[in-house]
Amino acid sequence: MTQCSAYAELVAATNYSFLRGASHPADMVLQAAALGLSAIGIADRNSVAGVVRAWVAVKKAKAENALPEGFRLVTGSRLVFADGTPDIVAYPKNRKGWGRLTRLLTVGNMRSNKGGCILRFDDLAGYLEDLLLIILPQSTAEETNPHKKPVAYNHADGDEKLRLVETTPTCLDDILRRLKKLAPDRVWLGICMHGRGKDMRRLEEQRARAKQCDVPILAVNDALYADMAARPLHDVLTAIRLGVSVDQAGTQLEANAERYLKSPAEMTRLFARALEAIAETARFLNQIAFDLSQLKYEYPNEPVPSGWAPQDWLEHLVRSEAERRHPDGLPPKWVRALDEEFTLVRQKNYACYFLTVHDIVQFARSQDPPILCQGRGSAANSVICYLLGITSVDPVANNLLFSRFLSEERDEPPDIDVDFEHERREEVMQYVYRRFKRHRAGIAATVIHYRPRSTVREVGKAIGLTEDVTARLAGTVWGSFGRDLPEARLIEAGFDPDNPHIARLHAFVGQLLDFPRHLSQHVGGYVLTENRLDETVPIHNGAMADRTFIEWDKDDIDALNLLKVDILALGMLTCIRKSFEMLRQTGGGDYSLDSVPTEDPAVYAMLQKGDSIGTFQVESRAQINMLPRLKPKTFYDLVIQIAIVRPGPIEGDMVHPYLRRRNKEEKVEYPSPAPPHDPNELHDILYRTCGVPLFQEQAMKLAMVAAAFTPDEANGLRRAMATFRNSGTMPEYKDKMING
Repeated sequence: MTQCSAYAELVAATNYSFLRGASHPADMVLQAAALGLSAIGIADRNSVAGVVRAWVAVKKAKAENALPEGFRLVTGSRLVFADGTPDIVAYPKNRKGWGRLTRLLTVGNMRSNKGGCILRFDDLAGYLEDLLLIILPQSTAEETNPHKKPVAYNHADGDEKLRLVETTPTCLDDILRRLKKLAPDRVWLGICMHGRGKDMRRLEEQRARAKQCDVPILAVNDALYADMAARPLHDVLTAIRLGVSVDQAGTQLEANAERYLKSPAEMTRLFARALEAIAETARFLNQIAFDLSQLKYEYPNEPVPSGWAPQDWLEHLVRSEAERRHPDGLPPKWVRALDEEFTLVRQKNYACYFLTVHDIVQFARSQDPPILCQGRGSAANSVICYLLGITSVDPVANNLLFSRFLSEERDEPPDIDVDFEHERREEVMQYVYRRFKRHRAGIAATVIHYRPRSTVREVGKAIGLTEDVTARLAGTVWGSFGRDLPEARLIEAGFDPDNPHIARLHAFVGQLLDFPRHLSQHVGGYVLTENRLDETVPIHNGAMADRTFIEWDKDDIDALNLLKVDILALGMLTCIRKSFEMLRQTGGGDYSLDSVPTEDPAVYAMLQKGDSIGTFQVESRAQINMLPRLKPKTFYDLVIQIAIVRPGPIEGDMVHPYLRRRNKEEKVEYPSPAPPHDPNELHDILYRTCGVPLFQEQAMKLAMVAAAFTPDEANGLRRAMATFRNSGTMPEYKDKMING
């Protein structure tokens, strides 16, 4: 690895400058480090959507000792204005500056429809404090039409067309002087050397302008991709953005392949006549003390009554309900479970999170008629969630592992999913906005990525293939969520993979798959904050009325340990609520989710015949086929029925052994460790499933008991099992499991 030099590339975009950048954030970071740059500044177009991914890549590379000593990532945004102001790259000096940048971006976002950001110079003037500013003269594409400028749209739900508006060109000298007055010692003039005929002349002109306005010059490459080999892909992205073919794009394409990350030596050579511009990058970098790790999260405190501390109020609510359920005293297992959970919640300061979810659930149940809701997922492993009414499964009676939900070793916040009636979920969502206000609550983003079918169509058009060819190729792709386009699909469509045009299409499609296409909003995952959310991440208008969402998705939120509450919709809850209404109207009784009679023999008799069309969770063909074979008689049998018809148990050859043992056709045996271990130590884990592990909790307990995994390691094993096709982390646990 090359040692860092004094040069830092401070103007670099990623593919989160949608349809403009041609490299992933991680690729930009790793290439910058490999080249020996002292730092890289990620500044996407009116957005910070990609900075967390770059930050995660730096953290991972540091952990693997794969970065040169002293290498830094700095994060900001390229501000693109709709009033003729030149582009300005803004970096926060500190945490306060980051808050001002994200609030500024929110101003532009909220002025526009979903996907847009409309900024004016006066907006920037109100948020200048603690921001470092690099002013960029017009790009080459804009020079071809200096009186027209793209409106500052950074992404869109559909195909983005270049939106041009007539603007009054703003004099660069005026902007420099105004910013110099507003932000002394925090303004630079960025200069690029992109291998064009006028480079030296422009360098001298800009140097003279900077001297006249008393601002320093700064060497930048305005990089759009990591390596020059990405130039053809960038041309394709540009053509897609413009809605034309590459041939038709003409001068709107970059003139050459110089927008790649360059080494310090190359940048020094290019700026040999202005070495002060190279040296200035170090001075600029030294003024930045901000890092994304400074985004410390603070949970909302609204659900806590005056005079109570959050932890005390949580324990009061939970213990009161526990005593109501056990008037003769709590059983020892309950005492141990509550002590374990309260200790961890107090240590991690998570009390407000549980109280927030409880508050939302209480709102739903207080409506007339009540909105049915039910927590699900790993939250069912928590006694606190059970006693707060968030979940309905008794984790003590079912011997569930709390460490699957939360553990001391795992440095991540709890994640509770709550389903609400799908027809009334919007009432709950609007309550959240009212409760926490728009500037403190936002739905998480979902990054929409390129998928084979749409990519074939868009790339085919960009490289000049006819619509009938792209339609035929796209028609061979199965579904919209694949991750590759095998050559077999091309051959099935009747095309020769070695044909130069088809080979180009195949190559570009392969590069574009998994590129971000635009941002959308999560189905219901809210991020809530005690202070202003828009001082942590920019907020956007959603496509739906009265919806707002943030720029970061679930992975970004997890990486930064931000709290997320999932307010999800479930159609079956609406069906149940309507069934309750029909029962009341017809004299069949007045029921709620808590009071429905359990273990009804007629229900099991129906299911044992495979008569389950329209019955939630057991109406698929595979479930209907399994019901007469398993013949469920109890609720736990239904739990097994649903769990066993899954790829894991089927591919792991667990179904037939379980059925044979259940039907007394095979002896039930439990794996026994060698002496001096207790030969029955796995009995309690496996006896309810006839010695066959079917559940993730069983896998975790087996790892802990049989292979001495810690709870955190066992949870890592569970995650690896759940995501092995995508993350490929199972080998990390293989040797430990076998040797243990």
